[in-house]
Amino acid sequence: MSDIIWPTGYVPGFTDNYCSNEVIVTGVTLEKLWVLLNTPQLWPGYYANSANPHFYDGKGPELAMGDRFYFETFGFPVEAQVVEHIAPVPGQAARIAWHGWAGSTAEDRLDVHHAWLIEELSAGRVRILTQETQRGKPAQALAQTRPNPMINGHQDWLDGMVAAARQS
Repeated sequence: MSDIIWPTGYVPGFTDNYCSNEVIVTGVTLEKLWVLLNTPQLWPGYYANSANPHFYDGKGPELAMGDRFYFETFGFPVEAQVVEHIAPVPGQAARIAWHGWAGSTAEDRLDVHHAWLIEELSAGRVRILTQETQRGKPAQALAQTRPNPMINGHQDWLDGMVAAARQS
């Protein structure tokens, strides 16, 4: 199975917060999942913790390498830029990752690397992996919060995406 490619400064274990969520499912296709993930305007329809997505510079509606976009999640207004984008092709994992940031001071600045991997497995299974590392004081606070809002929120994202793919 494939794994996440981490940029310098965002390797798990060396950041202030990290979460990892994964599902392996049947009854959905990689292509349906990809459309749901690669189109931010669809996120609020299946993931309640996402709001107000929009693109900059006339881009969209689908993500592409280098695109700047915005959305709100976990109470943060997130500015983001796509730093990895590999659309599905047979025999290769599909990948999306973005650098996201919020805040502007040492007290409220949050920087994240949020990566996704979707790949076909044997016997008609599909694996979805999402992992995120975070830096900054808000990340330190999130890491101490119980129950863990990142783990629970990202699990809701995965579960919602799978349910939406099954309904389409």
